[in-house]
Amino acid sequence: MASKFSSGVKSLRPSEIREILALTENKKVLSLAGGLPGPEVFPKEELAAIASRVIEELGDSALQYSPTLGVMPFREAVADFVRGKGVKVTDNDRVAVTTGSQEAIYLLAMTLINPGDGIIVESPTYLAALNVFRYYGANFISIPLDENGMRTDLLEDSIKKAKEKGINVKMIYTVATCHNPTGVIMSDDRRKELMEIASKYDLLVIEDDPYSFFVFDDDVNFTHLKTMDDEGRVIYLGTFSKILAPGLRLGYMIADRQLVRAVELAKQMVDLHSSTLSQYIALYAIKEGVVDRTIEKARKSYREKRDVMIEALEEYMPDGSHWFRPRGGLFAFIYLPEGVDTSDMLQMAIDRGVAYVPGRSFFSDGSGANAMRINFSYLPPDKLREGIRIIANTAVDYLKAKGKVAS
Repeated sequence: MASKFSSGVKSLRPSEIREILALTENKKVLSLAGGLPGPEVFPKEELAAIASRVIEELGDSALQYSPTLGVMPFREAVADFVRGKGVKVTDNDRVAVTTGSQEAIYLLAMTLINPGDGIIVESPTYLAALNVFRYYGANFISIPLDENGMRTDLLEDSIKKAKEKGINVKMIYTVATCHNPTGVIMSDDRRKELMEIASKYDLLVIEDDPYSFFVFDDDVNFTHLKTMDDEGRVIYLGTFSKILAPGLRLGYMIADRQLVRAVELAKQMVDLHSSTLSQYIALYAIKEGVVDRTIEKARKSYREKRDVMIEALEEYMPDGSHWFRPRGGLFAFIYLPEGVDTSDMLQMAIDRGVAYVPGRSFFSDGSGANAMRINFSYLPPDKLREGIRIIANTAVDYLKAKGKVAS
């Protein structure tokens, strides 16, 4: 059977997150692995009522095929919604509705990347984006980050070195706000520097923004890259998975109309259009304030859980562990002491009743062996604390088994 597969299949890599979710299904495991919203924030009753009304009031329109870019009232509502959150949408921009923001990443790779093109990414960064870009043959240019986001002071030199090697550097991919997996927020000074460099070298910028609605600290101020853009080079991605419900499978892209047209043609080959019914449900939820109320409820819940997580990390993690304090989002990225291989340790942790995502997949070069991503939005606070305690104890026992010192 393997001889029947296309050559492209050889470059496919499993999503560690999806694999872990399958591995832990139907088991009594405290999952800190997936990027799951807390079920306590889902507006279940309101969405049930909206879904019923949508079908009753819109009838065939809600159940029928719809345009590839999405139904116009929903696209207009998305543009108004993000404007209200500080995102600039110009007359030359168009909104494309996608089946989650993951499809948007795939369609952008499909329409923009030639084999060998250089893609600038944070190190670490969102693993599923790396998988897509890798499938289309991208050359990764990895830029480390710190508590203020991407180290843009290293950006221009990295671009020059890539160009000296003959690499066609094409774009920057960044989760600038409430970064996945670290939870840090890029400072506005660095955002400004990033945009200046993008302009100087004529680079596109993909601003992947699922989490900026969940900023926990009151002293945080930031400007969206899309809002800083005066040249039409920023492609803004968002999703309703985190702010309403992932089961609706709705994301969106806002970008220059010429680029959106190319994505539209690609999407026609992939899935024709995203769910019409889901779009109308989300439209009603925006118009009736359900989305904004869900965001605020989630922000308060996740901030409490973030604080519980930090307390547990400080109490339980072995000496030599370190992490960035998440300023927002759903995740923390933990570095365990040298000598721990979190991929090797994972089954040991699952056997003890907890799951996380090993760190290697978040680095384009496969580094980060001693790192892990943990999700703090899903479990209730007591279970979250217990999960971190189990991980910490597992790390200590792993180090002892390997003949390393742990405390």
